Amino acid sequence: MAGFDGQRKQAYRALGGWVEPPHDPQPELEGEAAADVIVVGAGFAGLSTALELAARGAKVIVLEREFAGFGASGRNAGYLAGGQGLEYDLFVKRVGHGQAQQIVRFYDEGVGYVERKLREYGIDCDYNASGIIRAGVHPSQEKRLRESMQTGVELGSPGEFLDYAAMRARGIPPAFLFGCHIPSGGTLDPGKYVMGLRRAALRAGVKIHESTKVLSWSAGPTVSVQTERGRARAPFLVLATNAYTPQLGLLRDQVMPLRVSAIETEPLTAAQLASLGWPRREGIVTAHWTMESHRLTVRNTLVLTTKRLRYMYGRQTPNVPDEATYRELARGLRDRFPMLGEVAVRSCWSGYISFAYDALPVVGEADAQPNILYTSGCSGHGVGTQSMMGLLLAERIRGNGHPLLSALRHKTPSTLPEPLQWCVANFALGVANWLDDRVNHKVRQAALR
Repeated sequence: MAGFDGQRKQAYRALGGWVEPPHDPQPELEGEAAADVIVVGAGFAGLSTALELAARGAKVIVLEREFAGFGASGRNAGYLAGGQGLEYDLFVKRVGHGQAQQIVRFYDEGVGYVERKLREYGIDCDYNASGIIRAGVHPSQEKRLRESMQTGVELGSPGEFLDYAAMRARGIPPAFLFGCHIPSGGTLDPGKYVMGLRRAALRAGVKIHESTKVLSWSAGPTVSVQTERGRARAPFLVLATNAYTPQLGLLRDQVMPLRVSAIETEPLTAAQLASLGWPRREGIVTAHWTMESHRLTVRNTLVLTTKRLRYMYGRQTPNVPDEATYRELARGLRDRFPMLGEVAVRSCWSGYISFAYDALPVVGEADAQPNILYTSGCSGHGVGTQSMMGLLLAERIRGNGHPLLSALRHKTPSTLPEPLQWCVANFALGVANWLDDRVNHKVRQAALR
């Protein structure tokens, strides 16, 4: 692949491909501060919670270790997706059909929630409300895709199966043979979205302290949060730290951080864009065990994500490149879009999602303290769900329980102690990679015939 050989260090972006440090960094917390609510983490969940609380008259402080959007909120693929495409096999039987319907409703309502907030806050994040297509690249994927779509429909989430002719009629690139079209949602620029939330929060009077690392907190009627150079107190604390939560000593037995990666091409020429077709520019995710995602941006680049997931020993989240996965993504670019020729890769990056064994959100109270709340477990669906979580947590704090928050409460399967967790997680990921590689091998063999 031209322009990328796994050694092009200058292509790696430690901040992800969507964000830059803000031009107006908010000051580190120094000395004493007090509020009605302290929120730790300035991503989708933390900023949405702060905004919903501020709208209800609360004084809110947000503490962020780096800058708003530094974590998963500024590194993901930018898919605003609902309940179709969830891993139903991991949770429907465990929670029951009725609760599963409410959980899927939460995912679907998250789409409309974000769309409303984009209008309310005046956020321009290049939102393309085209829906999303979950596609197959080999006939062997059709049965599982159809069954998953039907389960989603039965749980209340709409979807339409597109056969080969329907995919071609929509102008979808030919590597994607069939798919499930999810009519709601679409793609956006997650960096512009999270920075839009940041601006809205500052306008609303939320105090954001960036470059502020939380060292500890103490429980009680008033929670005290200690940082490196200050201390904040409030009746409520919200931990919206997602994949980084286990490093704070919380949820180590419920969630694990998984590293995901992405590559972005150089801008495509007019001829290359014409060769793709793809007039609606729907975001496409594949029916692999570890999905691929493919989307066009407004800057006419292609962004490919995931392909491989990695679990780091001890639930660590080092901000380092993953060269092997970038090479796999570059190979996927060549496999899915051969008509583009030797298009160059301009950048690559990695980040962490938070994953529970049932792939569902993990939300509740820390150590049975009703005034210390957490949200985690986005499992790669964070744009809608973690934004919507802000509403649910704000309602909970203000004493108005939201029915969807109750629906999300369930017993999360326990993870394992190390080194068993490392062994089991990487064995499972290895099996998924092997199964996906078999499918991809069949696709390449068919292309040679």
